[in-house]
Amino acid sequence: MNRMIPTSADIYLELNGVRVAVVQSYSVTTTRSSRVIEAFGQEEPVATIAGANQYTIDLSRIYATDEALTDGIHFHDLADFSLVICKPDRQVIFSGCQWARIEEDAKLGDMVLEKVRITAAQRVESML
Repeated sequence: MNRMIPTSADIYLELNGVRVAVVQSYSVTTTRSSRVIEAFGQEEPVATIAGANQYTIDLSRIYATDEALTDGIHFHDLADFSLVICKPDRQVIFSGCQWARIEEDAKLGDMVLEKVRITAAQRVESML
């Protein structure tokens, strides 16, 4: 079985099943809160309960696709989109995404966002 090495075209933003931007690089931080369960008369907690995962993703060099530009899609207006990351043996999809911070640093005429921080509601991984 031949496995392809992922390229930046394999990291992209999707809205309603349409690829709206490609991403050059990403960094994911997953955090989880937890609660301690204490019992009367015990000196130490008897258990901990895991809370929900929170996914914070920093994206670098985001390029809008020609189709998105033609459709007049602006990143500042995006809500409830997905980040798709294709790896050689699996695909990771972060869905329910909202942007949290946008940093633009481009030359005149460039259609690129330098840095974007998004938060995702869910992470799903599937084998290819």
